[in-house]
Amino acid sequence: MRIGFTYDLRNEYLAAGYSEEETAEFDRPDTIDAIEDALTSIGHTVQRIGNARQLVQQLASWPDGSQPWDLVFNICEGLHGPGREAQVPAILEAYDIAYTFADPLVMSLCLQKALTKTIVEQAGVPTPRFCVIHDQDELDTIRDADWEFPAFAKPVAEGTGKGVTPQSRVNSVCELADQCEQLLKRFSQPVLIEQFLPGREFTVGVLGTGKQATVLGTLEIVLRDQAEPDVYSYENKERCESLVEYRLVKPDRDAEVAAAERFALLAWQTLGCRDGGRIDLRSNTLGQPQFLEANPLAGLHPSHSDLPMLATALGWSYRELIAKIVASAAERCVSHARRYTL
Repeated sequence: MRIGFTYDLRNEYLAAGYSEEETAEFDRPDTIDAIEDALTSIGHTVQRIGNARQLVQQLASWPDGSQPWDLVFNICEGLHGPGREAQVPAILEAYDIAYTFADPLVMSLCLQKALTKTIVEQAGVPTPRFCVIHDQDELDTIRDADWEFPAFAKPVAEGTGKGVTPQSRVNSVCELADQCEQLLKRFSQPVLIEQFLPGREFTVGVLGTGKQATVLGTLEIVLRDQAEPDVYSYENKERCESLVEYRLVKPDRDAEVAAAERFALLAWQTLGCRDGGRIDLRSNTLGQPQFLEANPLAGLHPSHSDLPMLATALGWSYRELIAKIVASAAERCVSHARRYTL
């Protein structure tokens, strides 16, 4: 296939003056190289496109009615707003170009963690008690609520642990109000408050779409002694090679893992995620896994991102993982084409 490749290159945004934290979700050149090499080794022809604005420029240069790519491999995170991960999928849909991973609706939904939790909870996936603080005027509602502590506060629509620090775990109403106030000012978006879960933390990899989706496997997130305590924080994720142990765990040997995988697959299918990604969960005091968030656009650095690390732990090559993602997307493309050509 002729595959276009959309991505946000971190170096370009840093050069434009954006900060390390603002660009934390964007990709390094070695990730782009690795994905292109994997796609080429499978037999595809790859054209690098770049970010959303570069995609628009490319499309504008093509003759009317032409189809530049059979498929776009999209890993663009976007920069502004809660719909930022939906920008490239929306552009591609406007031009009727097939692409990998979730559609604009699902991308926007999964970035807004409170809405995601509301939907999966209705489907029977357990999630810790939560609420959302939208602005300073709502801080008084924290003092009136009957919260059990510790609780946990983080931005409602960020990834890669942005805004998550040891101070996210709070032990009193005053601490919670202070943390919410700081996050509101720093990130200019609502704050998600959850009941803190003290148990084991899992990330479950899922491949495929709809009824064809299957669990790839599960990694337990184990913080090392020198890591920031209690939380899978921005700092711990940035320095994961030295601060975090990613432990492969199996459902046939561990009932807690089996429950995590069952809930992860249900959440993936309920939300409408596609092709490949992750569901993150953490257990309560009773060892019952609870849904935290969905990652329909999971990182794909070969050795730094959770999904490829899981594949490696299971004995998969990076090439095999990328091939599975493309195969899932290609099958959807064929079905889409059949619908509109009959």
